[in-house]
Amino acid sequence: MNNDTGQSNHDSRARLGRRRFLAATTGAAGVMILPARLVRGTAANSAVRVGLLGCGGRGTGDATHMLDTGLARITALADLFPDQLAKAKQRFNSLAQQKGYAGLNDQQLFLGPTAFQQIAHSNEVDAIIIATPPYFHPEHLEAVVAAGKHVYCEKPVAVDPDGAQRVIACGQKAAGRLSLDVGFQIRNAPPFVELVKRIHGGALGTIVCGEAYYYGTYLNRPAWPNASPNERRLRNWVWDRVLSGDIIVEQNIHAIDICNWVLQGHPLKASGVCGRKVRPDPGDASDHYNVVFTYPEGVHVTLNSTQFDRGWWDVNERFFGSKGVSESHYSGPCAIYGDEPWSWNTARSPQKPESKEFSATGSFSDNLAQADPEKKKAFLESILSGQFHNQAAQGAESALTAMLGRTAAYQGREVTWDEVANSHEKWESNLDLNHL
Repeated sequence: MNNDTGQSNHDSRARLGRRRFLAATTGAAGVMILPARLVRGTAANSAVRVGLLGCGGRGTGDATHMLDTGLARITALADLFPDQLAKAKQRFNSLAQQKGYAGLNDQQLFLGPTAFQQIAHSNEVDAIIIATPPYFHPEHLEAVVAAGKHVYCEKPVAVDPDGAQRVIACGQKAAGRLSLDVGFQIRNAPPFVELVKRIHGGALGTIVCGEAYYYGTYLNRPAWPNASPNERRLRNWVWDRVLSGDIIVEQNIHAIDICNWVLQGHPLKASGVCGRKVRPDPGDASDHYNVVFTYPEGVHVTLNSTQFDRGWWDVNERFFGSKGVSESHYSGPCAIYGDEPWSWNTARSPQKPESKEFSATGSFSDNLAQADPEKKKAFLESILSGQFHNQAAQGAESALTAMLGRTAAYQGREVTWDEVANSHEKWESNLDLNHL
């Protein structure tokens, strides 16, 4: 990991304080006259043409949800590895056949280190899903935005402050002309939307403090015995601190994003600890975090997380206010208790089976059942309507919040938002993708 504070290409980047972070990084929505094929004709011809960059489990899930909306076709695929590309080709050709669409053109299958550039410049693509290892997100996002394509970028948008600044710059370039969505699908889950609406309406009164926890199972991956060490790093990037950003940036960021959403901003400082004690994989990612974030008005929020549990998991955010308490489990109660009680009706959704592992692909029942479908539908509708989304600033803010907690835990001291957000820290993977 390198901490580079002197590169000239960073000199023009504005310092980002708490009060003007979002104001400095968002642009007004625009309206564009769309090509005729996007607004009329047959269902296949009027669908948004979507390319998938990164054909692993999460990317395949994202593309499948877009296809299921009836508003998109999958027209191009790109991946670093041929087996991933072939598997995705088979899947989406099968789904296309079921829906009466044409299969993938072999000329729209892009392989290897330059695949992200090739799919970005494809004339058969209107929008691209970026679902590559998080370390590569800023570079891939820059290529897609420069090529003038709408983009759905998975979280986290970056693993270091330098990358977050690059994403902010992408958002500024895309503002008013492209939709740029970030994979925080929980913000589209109906139970969470209603809960946060009520909190913002005063149902909790004055919020005093909160807690969030993200207790996940160990993420099992194949051994890849015949692969080189660098290939194994890439294929099992969730175990790798640099490629993933560590568990607080790659996984716990969902709970952190909800805290920022509820509290309508980011924390001012954080302190914390982390460690690696029992996880058996050969990587270097942590297996637990304990962080205290201090938000404006002195609101303290604790974050606890694990990534080694066996056969059990739970994710929840809880806020304590002068009028009541809220909780928002992935699977379980989503409710407010106190002066203005409310609960989402989950009677039709059974509780999670305790023996199942946590879903790394985002497939959940209960409170998140509609999160992905609603998120993908909203993204595609923004393209078809010309009312473009721009979530780059939000994505960067939540990533930087996770980096704030990570930095405090790594350094064993209290760290401020400005230290991290204005840092030019840049992590290095030391990978040569041309020589795997």
